[in-house]
Amino acid sequence: MSVDFFARIFGMVIFSVLGIYSGIFLSGLDNGQPELYATVLGLVGALIGLILTPYLTTRPMRKLRAILARISAQTLLAVLVGLITGLLLAALLAFPISLLPSPFGDILPFIGVLLFGYLGISIFVMRQADIFSVLRLNIFKGEADSGTGSTDASRTILLDTSVIIDGRINDIARTGFLVGTLLIPRFVLNELQYIADSSDSLRRQRGRRGMEVLSDLQKDTTVPVRISDIDVEGVREVDDKLVILARQLRCPILTNDYNLNRIAELQGVPVLNVNELANAVKSVLLPGEGIIVNIIQEGKEAGQGVGYLDDGTMVVVEDGRNYLGQEAAVVVTKVLQTAAGRMIFARMGDQADVEA
Repeated sequence: MSVDFFARIFGMVIFSVLGIYSGIFLSGLDNGQPELYATVLGLVGALIGLILTPYLTTRPMRKLRAILARISAQTLLAVLVGLITGLLLAALLAFPISLLPSPFGDILPFIGVLLFGYLGISIFVMRQADIFSVLRLNIFKGEADSGTGSTDASRTILLDTSVIIDGRINDIARTGFLVGTLLIPRFVLNELQYIADSSDSLRRQRGRRGMEVLSDLQKDTTVPVRISDIDVEGVREVDDKLVILARQLRCPILTNDYNLNRIAELQGVPVLNVNELANAVKSVLLPGEGIIVNIIQEGKEAGQGVGYLDDGTMVVVEDGRNYLGQEAAVVVTKVLQTAAGRMIFARMGDQADVEA
């Protein structure tokens, strides 16, 4: 049985009792039959209680819970501190204001409570980022002076489904470059489970690999991982939920999804893109430099050979087709940066070019 059912029963009893007493009272005013009045108004009260009680009790509470679930802990704390500060100022001013002649001395203290409470909440919510930044800076400055702590220790990073399935997040976390707490919302975990249960074998394998990656992340103590039930009401798409949640929590999204990256940037949400990180740490080569590359396949154009560097960068070698399956010394002619990564074009050279 649901909470609504018990609320309806409770409301039916309360309103029927109120209806009975109202019927008895009205019958005395009208000199009517108290039994008839009490019975009719009692039944009407029971019906009203049965219908309206959830709208007066449980449903407003659900709405309130949904609103509170969408608000970050930082904002809630700012509201609480602002309300307390406003009420303290109103209490300090209440006594001198109450000495004013009536009716000002009776009304203004109450108006002051409302005004200062509202101003306190508004100011602290609007400037919460600045206030908490100053507090964190002072706290971590003190910890740094004692040899511990970091200014980024309390940062939250939202994880996308694609970056969990990708698997490179494990290696990145172990290096220590990710500072903060990795937050995985429940709806991301549900999408990952949906992929793992897919009828398509490839999607099922990707989903299960994501589950294994997530399990390894939780076992690794380098970066704390937290799974949260926080959700965004009224939105169905996971990417849209992540962007809205990142804006509410004021935190970046870690992903390798190009579309999510673009949508988040357009809405002013910071993004940590694993693909951009991978491209940034690849070796930098300039035209004219010599390298050794293992040519493993033919290129699209006639006579071309294709090889890969240790970091996965593709090297297209002119006239390299005759060296398939061999290591060859080549000279870089052009470096092309694409959305998929870095591509190097080269021509055949000799060992002297590599040594130079």
